[in-house]
Amino acid sequence: MATSVAPAQVGAAKLEGDALGHAAVPACAGTTGIVAGIARHARPKAPMELIDHATITFAGGVQGDFRGAMKGKPYKRQVTLMEASDWATAQALVGHNIPWQERRANLLVEGLDLPQTAGARLRVGTALLEVTVETDPCERMEKLAEGLRAALTPDWRGGVCTKVVEEGAIAVGDTIRIEE
Repeated sequence: MATSVAPAQVGAAKLEGDALGHAAVPACAGTTGIVAGIARHARPKAPMELIDHATITFAGGVQGDFRGAMKGKPYKRQVTLMEASDWATAQALVGHNIPWQERRANLLVEGLDLPQTAGARLRVGTALLEVTVETDPCERMEKLAEGLRAALTPDWRGGVCTKVVEEGAIAVGDTIRIEE
C-alpha cells in the first residue's frame, strides 16, 4: 500500500531533522536508528514507489520490489539500505537536492552508522538482514547529477546490500539495530 504522505527530501546542505520531520539524530548515535523511508520498484527502471510499511521475505526481499527476488543462491542484494546522512553529504557535494528514493535504495536509515562488514546483522522491525556487500553507485547516478556517482563512492556512502535471514514486517518509524 502506497503511503499518502511522502517523506520530506533530505536537504542538500545539511540534514534538517529526519525525513519525517523528527529532530536530527547524529549518524554516529550508536547501534540503533530508525527507518525513515521505504521504497520499491516493480520492474527494472520503474519509478520508485514510497510506501509506509512492507513485508520482508526470503523470496522477494521487500515485497513488490523486483530486485529483491532470489536470482541464484546466495543472492546478495535482496534489500538495500542507505544512511540519510550519507545521502545529504553526497547532495551537498554535488549541489543538488534530489529525493532519497532516486538513489534506488529500499530503506532510508537515520541515526545509525550502517556496518561496513559482510556478515553484520541488522534487526529491522521484525525482520533480520545480513550485510553482504557495499552498494556500488551505478551510472544512473550521473544522469541525476554530474559527480553524484563519485560523491557516493567513498566510505560505503552508496549504502549496503543485504540478504534476508529472518522474514518479518517493517514500517517507517521502526527501530533498526545492529545485532551482535
